[in-house]
Amino acid sequence: MRPVDIIVLVVYFASMSLMGLYFGRRAKSTERYFVGNRAYPGWLIGISLFGATISSITFVAYPADAYKTAYLRLLICFMLPVGVLIASRFFVPFFRRGQITSAFEYLEGRFGPKTRLYAASVFILAQCVRISLIQFLVAVLMHEMTGWNVTICILLGGLVTAYYTVHGGIEAVIWTDFVQSIILAGGGLLILVVILTKVPGGLGQVVSTGLADGKFMLGDLDVTDGQLHAARWAPSLSEKTISMLLLLGLFQWLAEYSSNQEVVQKYCAARSARDARRAMWVCCCCSVPTWAFFMFVGTGLYVFYKCFPEPDAAAMLSGGQKAEGILPHFVTTQLPPGLSGIVIAAVLAAAMSSMSSAMNSISAVGITDIYRRHLVKNRDDGHYVKAAKRLTLVSSVIMIGGAYGLTRTDAKTLQHLATEFAAIIAGGLLGLYMFGFFSTRGDGRAAGVGILCAVGFSAFISLVGLGWLPKGISTAVESRFDTYYTGIVGNILTFCAGYALACLLPRRPRDLTNLTVWTQSSAPLD
Repeated sequence: MRPVDIIVLVVYFASMSLMGLYFGRRAKSTERYFVGNRAYPGWLIGISLFGATISSITFVAYPADAYKTAYLRLLICFMLPVGVLIASRFFVPFFRRGQITSAFEYLEGRFGPKTRLYAASVFILAQCVRISLIQFLVAVLMHEMTGWNVTICILLGGLVTAYYTVHGGIEAVIWTDFVQSIILAGGGLLILVVILTKVPGGLGQVVSTGLADGKFMLGDLDVTDGQLHAARWAPSLSEKTISMLLLLGLFQWLAEYSSNQEVVQKYCAARSARDARRAMWVCCCCSVPTWAFFMFVGTGLYVFYKCFPEPDAAAMLSGGQKAEGILPHFVTTQLPPGLSGIVIAAVLAAAMSSMSSAMNSISAVGITDIYRRHLVKNRDDGHYVKAAKRLTLVSSVIMIGGAYGLTRTDAKTLQHLATEFAAIIAGGLLGLYMFGFFSTRGDGRAAGVGILCAVGFSAFISLVGLGWLPKGISTAVESRFDTYYTGIVGNILTFCAGYALACLLPRRPRDLTNLTVWTQSSAPLD
């Protein structure tokens, strides 16, 4: 590390910490700590959503995926506008009516307290896995940058993020997201400019070499020969095809905008339903081009190291080293003093914005849906603010431990691993919300059966992946089913099993006003 780079990083970390300290003085109630008194404009919420979405999985793993493979997994991102279109029309009203804080309060009104408790627990588990993955990627960067032990790097990244999130709550999260979004966008542009400046033929050579080597194809590495092969269009549960990844993307984004507390909490922090919808579209219009941009950065890195071969870069391409090291390696070896510090701050910003949003949402769900609802009732609001800060701190400890565990994994790329984790841990939440939104049938009994079907299926696929079932069963399943689609099948099972049982059971009279799309009141939203 050169002195000017260290100065840039110190200024960045100090700024984030001071923002947390400033907003911490105002976070005296749970209403302020979790939803910022519901007073934020749509553009700011949208940039905050964008900052949380563009994590280090985007900044480090997307270039790594494009460097090592091709653009197949980008198809998932292209379905975000469709997901936002559906969510802005159908989902926002359920979360903007009433003063809710958690996405899972809706489920109690629709299906009962046990369903709410299940959904909250699944969300917390999934978020703990996600932030651990993000923190691991930050540690990869810090290790490349400093040469320090990866464990030390994990501790440093986790502690700084935990500090301002614990103190400042959602207000610190939103404003640091805003600043971090600007930094990460600038850092990404700097990387590409340096690549295009150093490659002899500039942009033209990156495009022509990428086309010649199949780096822009919608394809993936074949495990048998290690070569890139174009994906087929036809639907298939046994391989990654174009149509199936588009469907996976639709399911992923519908789940994100219907049952992800990070997103719903920011709906609730917006000053009106119109601002909540505007925020969704601001996030969409920023995110999709950014994902494509960082994939192109990966292609640029491939062409650069083809022009200027290095042993480390070759090892990352062949699988001898983790591909996620390629962007940190380029930053720390090719960028001039000062610029490398800015880019390193940008990668850290991408990670920290996502981790802080996730930790705050874990705290909101843990306190609102579990602690205050079931464990410690009827205490003063100050007690719950203190409990929220303690839970945020606990989530940071889990994040650090999970990141350390990921240093022991072996995966094709971390983007690949993230997609598989998301599919397996989904828990049928999207199917559960769709059952609630689009059906007037069913209650907690039917929802419970749907959940059991999804959990049973996900558990079975997990056991297959871990190799804990007889070899004949595991081989048969793996040859016919790709784990990417676990979430799709699990959500369909939740909806279909729940609806089928609801049709068989006698109806219990219930007031479903504002709980389904068919029974919404005509009163305007706030």
